[in-house]
Amino acid sequence: MAQHNTHETADSRPDGPKTHGTNGDSDEGMTVRDIQDAYADYATWISRLRWLDHLFTGTYRRRQFAQADGRVLDVACGAGSNFRYLSEATEIVGIDVSEPLLEQARAELDALERGGTVAQMDAQDLEFDDDSFDTVISSFSTCTFPDQVAALREMQRVCRPDGRILLLEHGRSDSALVARYQEWRADSHYERSGCRLTQEPLEVVRRAGLSVDDVETAQFGRLTRIVCNGGATDRREVNR
Repeated sequence: MAQHNTHETADSRPDGPKTHGTNGDSDEGMTVRDIQDAYADYATWISRLRWLDHLFTGTYRRRQFAQADGRVLDVACGAGSNFRYLSEATEIVGIDVSEPLLEQARAELDALERGGTVAQMDAQDLEFDDDSFDTVISSFSTCTFPDQVAALREMQRVCRPDGRILLLEHGRSDSALVARYQEWRADSHYERSGCRLTQEPLEVVRRAGLSVDDVETAQFGRLTRIVCNGGATDRREVNR
């Protein structure tokens, strides 16, 4: 992965280009119910293609989420694809809006012989107290949140001040050829699945006001690994 060490907040540089479907601030585009319906349709395929997901993303999930510790919240946990990469010492809590995917997540915990809790919940309105988790993780999720900023700020709220937020996201490639293909597919892909194929993950995180400690990219810039801290200083920025 290409590494970019950084420590900055939302005001560090201007926002990047807008993404297809919606600008991510919930003024247009798909709703939470739309996302639920889309993933109800895709749940069976997600289960069947899980092996392929692990083949292409397993290395990056392991690199990012093996460092999670303590009580861990997996936001938009889906079918539980991250669970196998978490240390045995962690306490797993997963949330997602899709009940069919949560059924798969429960089965994944059973298969791994891991304890844990999963529940149906909106990432934009987490039903947890402030400072509830040592680590908050999420993978390939900001692309689908109707209000990306609200969801990221909720992750910050429930993360302890000395904790970390670990994100693994996809977005616009830095390869011109791949980016052109993404642009061509972006609108239809969003309308079908609610996924913003050409989002800029780091810009979304900055817009939410999270403090970024580390960034790496891979697969021609298509994947981005982001480490944020849960410090109280940034919460003052977030709550303005």
